[in-house]
Amino acid sequence: MSDKKLWAGRFSEPTDAFVEAFTASVEFDQRLAPQDIRGSIAHATMLARQGILSAAERDAIVEGLEQILARIEAGQFAWSVAREDVHMNIEAALTEAIGEAGKKLHTGRSRNDQVATDIRLWLREEIAALRAELSRLRGNLLDLAEREAETILPGFTHLQTAQPITFGHHLMAWFEMLERDDGRLADCARRAKRCPLGAAALAGTTFPIDREYTAELLGFDGPCRNSLDAVSDRDFAIEFAAAASLLMMHLSRMSEELIVWSSAQFGFVTLSDAFCTGSSIMPQKKNPDVPELIRGKSGRVFGHLMALLTLMKSQPLAYNKDNQEDKEPLFDIADNLRGSLKVFADMIPAITPNRERMRAAALQGFATATDLADYLVRRGLPFRDAHEVVGKAVAHCVQAGCDLAELSLDTLREFSPLIEQDVFEVLTLEGSVAARDHVGGTAPAQVRRAIAEARQRLAGEST
Repeated sequence: MSDKKLWAGRFSEPTDAFVEAFTASVEFDQRLAPQDIRGSIAHATMLARQGILSAAERDAIVEGLEQILARIEAGQFAWSVAREDVHMNIEAALTEAIGEAGKKLHTGRSRNDQVATDIRLWLREEIAALRAELSRLRGNLLDLAEREAETILPGFTHLQTAQPITFGHHLMAWFEMLERDDGRLADCARRAKRCPLGAAALAGTTFPIDREYTAELLGFDGPCRNSLDAVSDRDFAIEFAAAASLLMMHLSRMSEELIVWSSAQFGFVTLSDAFCTGSSIMPQKKNPDVPELIRGKSGRVFGHLMALLTLMKSQPLAYNKDNQEDKEPLFDIADNLRGSLKVFADMIPAITPNRERMRAAALQGFATATDLADYLVRRGLPFRDAHEVVGKAVAHCVQAGCDLAELSLDTLREFSPLIEQDVFEVLTLEGSVAARDHVGGTAPAQVRRAIAEARQRLAGEST
């Protein structure tokens, strides 16, 4: 197999061996081989339709590329660093296999528009796979939320007990975060559906190509509208990194809550042994390694976003070699995001809520204090005055070591004569939760309504 450079005509000296290895990308961009071959088949098909290639040349190219893909998938293709990248490796192998026709494949295109097309094709497929995992995770969240629609859980602000909510309501907050993430991924995929092929190196080509036809063959919405932008644009990669960072941030927040909740100090949930590990020295330990690792991987993805932004920030138009550095962070983001989504989707059904511990925690910290203030407001007391009354009642309870619901009616009336026997209906956890019966509220009826509506939206995404 000859390793002669396909662009060597201009050069009188061979490339330095270290420079050759330093500038090569084939070790990581060979991952784009299926997309590269798919794009080449579409390009050859278009060239033949336009009379630039003969039908026989097209058929030889297509058959040769399909055979190369089969060798790659079987692990029988010999990648060469001397051939620099996935594109040159495949083109050289094609020429060796079919002769002169292989040399004609690159007519009317450049590696600049070729790689931009490959990455867009790859990213579209990757986003589809990620959204499938995200859909599975969201479906599992809905199942768990439905089972726990009435389970009382303390809601927190500043990690201090604030008001009682339901566990189902909390899980639906997670769902809302992930639904926005899915929308961002869908938007990113939509903006990546423009085809760079035909932009060539930067200015287009003198051959009578049909860019609309090539775009159609590859499932794009149409060609990129400007040749300079087509080869130099990496917005879609940065946008994906940004959407992935937001998604990983959400998974990290969810992981943090699972880590805290599964601790002995909280004991709200028990994670399945399948998603935990032990300690090499402390036999009692059950460590929530999966959510901890997802929490850690968020930083890795954030770093890649910054790397891609920095990569592009000072580049003049059009293509520059800097852009070779876009693929490794992009691949790593996708791999880690897909793994995190998969393991999270698997972990959710294996969570066991400890309902008694949740309820006991909700009884601490005066979670129904706001309900008492609202009660007084409904009886005519201005909210700020009601706030002060309840604050004094809470201070009394702190001194007495009891909860508001444990005070007698006579004691409560010492703080306000507006309080009557029916106050105890709002001081119960169930009463507090049920009273928030409006869209977005934590009342079990509203949680179930939100779940039903979410199921409809989720089903609509897959149709």
